[in-house]
Amino acid sequence: MSVKLPFNVDLTGKVAVVTGGGGVLCGYMSKLLAQAGAKVAILDLRKEAAEAVAAEIVKDGGKAIGLACNVLERPSIEAAAVEIEKAFGPVTILVNGAGGNHKLATTSREYLFPEDLKQKAEGQVTFFDLDPAGIGFVFNLNFLGTLLPTQVFARRMAEIGGGTVVNISSMNAFTPLTKIPAYSAAKAAISNFTQWLAVHMSKVHIRVNAIAPGFFLADQNRALLTKEDGSLTPRGDTIIKHTPMSRFGSPEDLGGTLLFLCSDAGSGFVNGAVIPVDGGFNAFSGV
Repeated sequence: MSVKLPFNVDLTGKVAVVTGGGGVLCGYMSKLLAQAGAKVAILDLRKEAAEAVAAEIVKDGGKAIGLACNVLERPSIEAAAVEIEKAFGPVTILVNGAGGNHKLATTSREYLFPEDLKQKAEGQVTFFDLDPAGIGFVFNLNFLGTLLPTQVFARRMAEIGGGTVVNISSMNAFTPLTKIPAYSAAKAAISNFTQWLAVHMSKVHIRVNAIAPGFFLADQNRALLTKEDGSLTPRGDTIIKHTPMSRFGSPEDLGGTLLFLCSDAGSGFVNGAVIPVDGGFNAFSGV
């Protein structure tokens, strides 16, 4: 499916990799980069999802491949890198989109009450019940799932004279949300890592920035924020009330920021930035 560029950016000659590219938001990003002229490799744990996005791009006249890749296994990333370079040449743009939360790292309630220490409800998960394995999974998926692809693809960028890395942080990195401590902390790590890496890679001409999305409806959170009839859950209602623009984001809302950060002409002196795309959520105090 064709997507509309929010403004003209020419990425012709660029080779882009999008991890987690089989999902709603990163699938859109993949299509947008292709529409701007880049050759795009969509990496996802689900090969069929990656191939489906690639097929849409190719059908519309773009150049893309979809590959299965586990961002937590370096050999899997390296194997994908070999296939990408064979097909398109060296990667010059990396979008680290893979990430997510896990129920084992999520508390049942927003607050701990004194009565929870004495008699908690059946099935209730308090902070003290959080599973270390679940916490570790969330940290690994978000932080290591960004670090490892960057190690693989940024090395090649450094060898050929430069490139661009765009990480996906979150509003959680600025203000942690209730119930999801591991995800919030992991995204805070992404923002910090973005700044660290921007400094570290500056002498080999690799720019590193991040987008911090607010609340976008996607496969992972739709059931958490909306009911089957489309109305808001209590958590979804709270989010909308704290978003001054009074709506969830759409994939298109990320497009301009992504293209800006990927364009050397548009953001050649932007490095180490974490840009909120959140409808004002981060600016609103709640009162």
